[in-house]
Parts: sequence; structure tokens; C-alpha cells
Amino acid sequence: MHELGFFGGFLLFIIAMLAIDLGVFNKKDHVVKLKEAGIMSAIWVTLALAFYYFLTKEGHFLHGISNFTQLAEVTERHLHNIELNPNDFAGSLETYRKNLGLEFLTGYVIEYALSVDNIFVIVLIFNSFGVREKYYHRVLFWGILGAILMRFVFIFVGATLISRFDWILYVFGVFLVYSGLMMFLERNKEEEIDPANHKVVKFASRNFRSFPRYVGHKFFIRRKGKIYITPLFLVLLIVEFTDLIFAVDSIPAIFSVTKDPYIVFFSNIFAILGLRSMFFLLVNIIHKFHYLKVGLSFLLIFIGIKMLGHGWLERIGFDTQHSLIIIISILAISVIASLLFPKKTANPVEK
Repeated sequence: MHELGFFGGFLLFIIAMLAIDLGVFNKKDHVVKLKEAGIMSAIWVTLALAFYYFLTKEGHFLHGISNFTQLAEVTERHLHNIELNPNDFAGSLETYRKNLGLEFLTGYVIEYALSVDNIFVIVLIFNSFGVREKYYHRVLFWGILGAILMRFVFIFVGATLISRFDWILYVFGVFLVYSGLMMFLERNKEEEIDPANHKVVKFASRNFRSFPRYVGHKFFIRRKGKIYITPLFLVLLIVEFTDLIFAVDSIPAIFSVTKDPYIVFFSNIFAILGLRSMFFLLVNIIHKFHYLKVGLSFLLIFIGIKMLGHGWLERIGFDTQHSLIIIISILAISVIASLLFPKKTANPVEK
């Protein structure tokens, strides 16, 4: 009951924030400027940090821990790599809360970082389908609602599999190492989207009535008593499909940090909610961070190796704090390298 109450309260908070966003700040379609994007990004990051602080102080309320027996049971069930002292419940509880907060923060940083790669693809989708810039926010808003539902299913199914089959962690580890290697090898590959031949477009064309042109910000339109989907709805479906693909990498990555499905979900949702404002913040400068894909590939490889060797790493005292330091270092190096060594542009050919 404690978990359901905590989870329900979290969802109500997220719904309220999204309702305020759509009903107050974005009642009319408009181009999101850099200043607005910066403010919204700062708000979401601040909320995530406030939630981290809350977990470090009151995190035991999540699972309703009131005695050492409950604390030991929760710690064992979610495989938290911490030492508990049965003679010091208060001290053990404080250790648990700090670790819980650190797991949330590390998962949040991982998901936020991997979401940056998603931005590259979303920009490509919008450009390929000729979406007007003032409708970007509407597509991303509804796309995030779909992403929340998909992440919920992915995370709790993943947690169930991990609790029943320990070997799933090794499968996740191999998959993440493979994904990281493929991302590194294909880092310079030019991505293209063919609107006419995209899998989602073909699926929608076979199963729905499609209207041939955009109709403002509408996803659906009625003509002669029949409902048609507009190209903007097709774009929304492709954004959802893209997030589904990225979730296959990002969710197993966060399970390398924590096996508590609630913490995985909380960190995931805060990150993808911040992705929308970060998109508008980075959309015009994302190309400058050309070493970011290299950093993300090393990040996935590191997380995969960590999952493969989690037993040995725990025995030598490698904990969440060490993981967070390495993850931030990888990201910082890739960003700094991009700024120090900008990508060379080819000189225009003189006629």
C-alpha cells in the first residue's frame, strides 16, 4: 500500500505539471525560443534534484520501512549494494536513503544522456516530414505521454524478469556492450529518413485512412463522416516508435544501477520530461557536439561491462557513487572534446 500510494502521488504530480504546461504555458502553438527552453529545462532539472533530496531524507516511505527487518528485506529484494548494521537501525536507514537517492540520480543522468541521442533522430524526423516549428511542442508533449506508458510496462516487466531470472542481467550486459560497439562503429554514418517508405508510415497507410496534408495542429480530421489521420499524427507515431527503440537501450542501462523498479521509473520519467525542453535548448547546436556519440557508445559499453561483472564489482566495493563519477566523466570528456576540437567543415567548391 505504501508503494501504491507513493507511486500514485508521483503520477498525480506529473499529470498536474503536464496539465499546467499544456493549459497555461502552451495554450497556443508557438515557436519555443531559447530563453523559454532554458527556463523549462532549469525547472525540470530542479524538480529532479528536489526529488533526489527528498529520497535522501524520506526515501524509506516508498516501501513503508519502519523497522530493521523490513529494511533488510527491501535491501535484499532490490539487491542494494549497501552494508546494514542490525544494532543501528537509524544509521542503516540513513545509508539506505542516501543510496536510494544516489541510484535515482545516477539513473537520471544515464537516461538524460542517452536521450540526447534521441534528439538527433527527432530533429531528423521533423525535418524529413516538413513539420512547422511551432508544432514541435505539441508532438513532443503527446509523445511523452505515450513514452510514460511504454516505460511503465517495460520497467515493471523487466524488474519481474530480473527478480525471477538472475541470468537476465548478463543478457542485458551483452546487449548493451553490443549496442555501444555498434553506436561507435556507426558514429559517422549519415542517418536518413524516407517519409514514403518508413515502416510506421506503411503500417499506418494499411490500417488507417490517411489525409494527404497537414491541417494545422490536428492529429485527426473528419471528412464526409469519416475520420482520417493527418501527417502530424504520423510524425507522432514515428516519434513514439523511435522512443520505443531507445528504451530498449536506456532501461536495461538503468537496471545496471538499481533493481528497484520504482527508482528506475522515477529517474526515467524525470529524464524524458526534461527531454522536451532540452530538445528546444539543443536543437540548433546539437551538431556541435560531434564527439557525443563516441561518449554515449563508451557509456553503454561501460554499463554493459558493469552488468556482466556486477558480482565481482560488488565484492571489491565498486558502488553507485563510483558509477556516477565514471558516467559524468565520460559525458564531460565527450562534450569538452567537441568544444575544443570542433568538426572541420569542407570548403565550398569554387566554380
